[in-house]
Amino acid sequence: MTVVTFPNPRPARMAGQKGEAMDVILHLGAHRCATTTFQHYMRQNAERLARDGTGFWGPHRTRTGLFRGILPGPSIATGRDPRRRAVGRVRLNLSRSALSGTRRLLVSEENMLGSMRENLRQAALYPSAGERLARYGQAFDGQVTDVLLNIRSQDHWWASALGYGLARGFGLPSLVALDWIARNPRGWRDVITDVACALPGARIWVLPFEIFAGRPEAQLATVTGRPAPREHSRERLNPTPDLAALRGLLPPALAAQLPKGEGRWTPFAPDQAAALREAYADDLMWLAAGADGLAWLVDDLNKKTAGQTPPTPDLTRGKRNDQDRRLAGAG
Repeated sequence: MTVVTFPNPRPARMAGQKGEAMDVILHLGAHRCATTTFQHYMRQNAERLARDGTGFWGPHRTRTGLFRGILPGPSIATGRDPRRRAVGRVRLNLSRSALSGTRRLLVSEENMLGSMRENLRQAALYPSAGERLARYGQAFDGQVTDVLLNIRSQDHWWASALGYGLARGFGLPSLVALDWIARNPRGWRDVITDVACALPGARIWVLPFEIFAGRPEAQLATVTGRPAPREHSRERLNPTPDLAALRGLLPPALAAQLPKGEGRWTPFAPDQAAALREAYADDLMWLAAGADGLAWLVDDLNKKTAGQTPPTPDLTRGKRNDQDRRLAGAG
């Protein structure tokens, strides 16, 4: 995997009355991929980032009415169109941000991609991502320039998601449900394809959890191309509960059904976990091969590649515990 750079970056799309332009960057998460940690980091550094022209909308703003009405759902009959009002609300706030001098606006809301409850009920990765993001894309008036998506090996992602469900009353998954999840052909490739279809004008950056987890400053620097503050970058929030934590959260009868021991809860059988890991490997291979031009896989920004003379490995003869032995020489 290599870091992808764009030799001819697309210009920003939204201009304010002062002649300044603003990029709109959607951070979609996903859930269980250190998204809460990233949002905490952005919130704690909001003032410093604003001085550099980077604005931030997180759940504290998006879940207090800003996005209400974008997606269809129950609403009070007032004779007004809730979707039209939601679109107008979002565009008004975009204009205010642009006029305030914001050059790049990062909107972080994992529920744009879908809900954890839907994933657990459908036993599939974000089955309605395309329809949902098409509605959000329209609300943002086609001004989304970039999308930031975190992905994670499916065996660990689903284990974390099921642990989330356990802590919120979903109960232990049945053997049939676990097998359904393991054999479901829908993977991250399908999610990325849905995102690309819903937001055809946006660059999609895919950041693996295994590389960027707990490194929010690296994620921010990747998509903005600007130096990112390191303050509050190692404060982890909302980690996956381990077996001990789950036993403390569950009723005694349910907790007794969990496996013995400590550490991470792994609900899948070995063959099921292997199938999920293989699906993730296929997704990464597709991304590394170019993802059909839909997305870009981002590698570790700090990893240095070998030069013309690669590093020399240990050249000591024999095994480490046998270094004093020498073969007989001619002399």
